[in-house]
Amino acid sequence: MFNLWSILACIGAYFLGNINPAILVSRVLGGKEGDIRKQGSGNPGTTNMLRVYGKKAAGVTLLIDVLKGVVAVLIGRAIGGEPLAYLCGFLVEIGHMWPVCWGFKGGKGIATGLGILLAINPLYGLLELAIAVVAFVTTKMVSPGSIAAAIGLPILAHFFAPGFFWYALALAVIVIYKHRSNIKKLINHEESKISFKK
Repeated sequence: MFNLWSILACIGAYFLGNINPAILVSRVLGGKEGDIRKQGSGNPGTTNMLRVYGKKAAGVTLLIDVLKGVVAVLIGRAIGGEPLAYLCGFLVEIGHMWPVCWGFKGGKGIATGLGILLAINPLYGLLELAIAVVAFVTTKMVSPGSIAAAIGLPILAHFFAPGFFWYALALAVIVIYKHRSNIKKLINHEESKISFKK
């Protein structure tokens, strides 16, 4: 599987993950001091963009983050088939969560993860989205949906993308770890409910 093109695809997938629309859009809207990492929860992702900058900014962030995952998987598949597609999907997520270009401080990976799953197997991605949406609608909070979807990652991988299982298991653990502060807030009944007023 590994040749020069495969290695370049892996490197490219990681750095594709480094493109963080939440940081870039927030700086366009608010200048350097408007950096989303200095506002709200400090997380450079869709939910924090929604709370701080509103629906349009959040929508742009969501779209670009999802597309990153899709593109990484498609490039991997074109160069090395499914094994490389899975690895590139994993690496774009790692690049999103721990981007060298942003001091290794990135987002929690939910939107990019959705893009990865949709590209691997659309039904896999849609079922994961359904899990997240049901949990969100039930609680009016994003984090329970993200955590529930993370738990479902390796379970559904077993049925829809067996070759992705170990990557899915690793990502599930990482996503849950990334949500540790949210889990603490949920336990203490301090997690904020989402608002769509802006």
